Amino acid sequence: MEISGSHVLLTGATGGIGAALAARLAGERARLTLTGRREELLKTAADAYGARTVVADLAVRSDVVRLAEACADTDLLVANAALPASGDLLDYTEEQLDRALDVNLRAPLLLTRLLAERMVERGRGHVVLVGSISGKAATRSTSLYNATKFGLRGFALALRQELRGTGVGLSLVQPGFVRDAGMFADTGAAPPNGMRTVTPRQVADGVVRAVRRDLCEVNVAPLELRLLSAVAGQFPAFAERVQARANVGGPVRQIVEAQRSRR
Repeated sequence: MEISGSHVLLTGATGGIGAALAARLAGERARLTLTGRREELLKTAADAYGARTVVADLAVRSDVVRLAEACADTDLLVANAALPASGDLLDYTEEQLDRALDVNLRAPLLLTRLLAERMVERGRGHVVLVGSISGKAATRSTSLYNATKFGLRGFALALRQELRGTGVGLSLVQPGFVRDAGMFADTGAAPPNGMRTVTPRQVADGVVRAVRRDLCEVNVAPLELRLLSAVAGQFPAFAERVQARANVGGPVRQIVEAQRSRR
């Protein structure tokens, strides 16, 4: 699909990766609508890119419906918003668990359902769901995050088939460890075993590539991480033993503590 001139709704627009996505899509001459919880940050981004804004908290179910109604003319949905949701499940309250499920899984599913219906009626459109390599491989202390990203991946791959022949495409973009900005970069932790990272710009380029080529799945990660996640997805017991032998306790605790306040 051609992005230039299209109405684009970008969720999670005030985060680090969201900012890179907004800049990239504005560079493609999209008609941008940015959404997030923090009005002052949205206004700054809107002024920079000539975008309109809709303040919405994706953990509030009525806000999701209101957002879809306000953006009924969307040609391209880029569902980027997510919570880190790291840490052991037993450390989560029921309220925190619900918030992670709502923001990371329910909101993108419902937005897709509401906006894709109108896209199908027009015979044109595209949905990009920004997932994570954590949607392919499980790791310690990310059970809740894994659940949302595994769920998002299954939803994306199945819905893409349902939309075939309607003129509406769907792509899943899955970043690995992102440096400079984003939920992992904000922790200050080093990637496990010196694993290489990618930039927010590379994630944004992956989104644009997915839309233009109607790609099914784009994994924005170094080759070694893509291979490891593929192996872990096929052989989870083997991956569990490898992780148990690796010395990742310190970095994992650093990540969990850095992200605790965002639950």
